[in-house]
Amino acid sequence: MPELPEVAAIADYVDGRAAGLPIRRVDIASLSVLKTADPPYSALTGRIVSSSERIGKYLIIHTVPGPDGPADEPTIDLIVHLSRAGWLRWSEDLSPKPLRPGGKSPIAIRVHCGLPGEGFDVTEAGTQKRLAVWIVRDPSEVERIATLGPDVLAVSRDEFAAILRGSSARIKNLLTDQRTIAGVGNAYSDEILHTAKLSPFATSKNLDDAQIDSLYETTRAVLTDATSRLEGQEVARLKSEKRTGLRVHARTGLPCPVCGDTIREVSFSDRSFQYCPTCQTDGKVLADRRMSRLLK
Repeated sequence: MPELPEVAAIADYVDGRAAGLPIRRVDIASLSVLKTADPPYSALTGRIVSSSERIGKYLIIHTVPGPDGPADEPTIDLIVHLSRAGWLRWSEDLSPKPLRPGGKSPIAIRVHCGLPGEGFDVTEAGTQKRLAVWIVRDPSEVERIATLGPDVLAVSRDEFAAILRGSSARIKNLLTDQRTIAGVGNAYSDEILHTAKLSPFATSKNLDDAQIDSLYETTRAVLTDATSRLEGQEVARLKSEKRTGLRVHARTGLPCPVCGDTIREVSFSDRSFQYCPTCQTDGKVLADRRMSRLLK
């Protein structure tokens, strides 16, 4: 799943490729991904891509009226949530043929912008279709954005501590709850907790001051380091670059790069997370989905 560093890198990439370009046409191949009807997606035609940014794990592409377009819609935003298997691909050889709705292609939406053949596809692999697209006049019109918690890189240490102490959730769950704090997903929460030497099952409100300090600094370091590593990369390389930077996530059965212990996994019905027993749980192996306590 693309998280804060990847979405920031994609936004930067789109900004460098598309800012200032006119949108010639938008094709929707999967109507189920489109979550809004007003403005219609056709309203983007003729507008200019002005900039792109990240809000939480959402990609925001801002547009302004083109020279021949109506001025009564000063801003229309194309918002994309890539979910678990979504991605964006830039091309200079897009087919001029409209996409066929309901086909087997992974392409959900295609935006033709710039010269003929230029533009980008938003794709989604797999059978579970969770990618979502909104076309709105303001990002706050999207309920899932309006209810986001503060951005994880924007909170102070004291604000971070207040969030932790105000919750009885496990720290893994709190870090990935976008309504509590926005930007972190499954992969980077594994990396953060491993670096901070904290159990995913630790209760957030029970962390002491030293643990809170460590978690705050580690969260910022892991995310900013990943963002810096991905900055300027071609979009096609971002996934592989992300994987090379991970120390525990998706490395079940491999040795921990810090202590050499075997990376373990806790599995649930639709996801899993990884951790190092020696680094994070005093050598104890965490329960799987059938249990909720440490195995003796």
